[in-house]
Amino acid sequence: MKILMILAIAAVIAAAVIVIEIYREVHHFCITHYTVQSSGLRGLEKEIKILFLSDLHNRAYGANNEKLLQAVRDESPDLILIGGDMLVGKAGVPYDSALEFVRQLPAVCPVYYANGNHEGRMKEYPEAYGYAYESYRQALTECGVRFLENDICHVTINGREIALCGLELPISTYRKFQKDQITADDITDFFVLSPCKGNGKSAENLPELQDEFKILLAHNPAYMDAYLDWGADLVLSGHLHGGLVRVPGLGGIVTPQGFLFPKYSGEMTQEGERTVIVSRGLGSHTLNIRLFNTPELISIHLKPR
Repeated sequence: MKILMILAIAAVIAAAVIVIEIYREVHHFCITHYTVQSSGLRGLEKEIKILFLSDLHNRAYGANNEKLLQAVRDESPDLILIGGDMLVGKAGVPYDSALEFVRQLPAVCPVYYANGNHEGRMKEYPEAYGYAYESYRQALTECGVRFLENDICHVTINGREIALCGLELPISTYRKFQKDQITADDITDFFVLSPCKGNGKSAENLPELQDEFKILLAHNPAYMDAYLDWGADLVLSGHLHGGLVRVPGLGGIVTPQGFLFPKYSGEMTQEGERTVIVSRGLGSHTLNIRLFNTPELISIHLKPR
């Protein structure tokens, strides 16, 4: 009986510690620094610093997200790239928090925004969401945010040409308990069939990308093989929220589609000359759980090999 009592007390203490840790992680974020070195960055005059934000889901750190905004300012980036799901795409859920945060980012540096499944859902189903997505997009565009919706934008930073490629997969690729077949040719078709907007060059001129360092913003890492086959030098994804619970040596536990132990869930992985970075995200929704999985703002340092 004494042993059972001790075990019961230990279980209660362990459960309490886990609950406290989950609460702490859900309400705090960290800054994760990654250095990406590539021969594709030859000619780069000095380091390029990129901040990658993903999956905020309307979360606010401090009043008006001032803590997160100050962290962005303190990093002094050359570029800010957004990987989608900054809001929550549910009928009747306001997006004011995400809008007010993102609209302040262009005062720091150029901002490029690729959609996630939440923005995509609002965009694809206006019968359910009305003009919410168009209003959100227009408000941010007027503030200087450049949306990449199956769109490619060419920029030159510190003497090196960079192709910023924002991939937007159909909502069907996010269905529960299944995975679509996506190939490198499909990705090319997405870019070709959706002409660039604004000041970017035409996506039909894909051969122009051969000499550029290609950064692909692709929200869902489930199709990473296709992204790498397509020729991305650096892939930035999110969507998985770190797998909710992370186990040392194994990574994230589960994906939103219900698959266990995804290969890429919240880390940097080197695949030959190519680099994959998957964000653990900055927020959560529905299952508001994180364990050993602190939300993160990612700071990427690009350097020539």
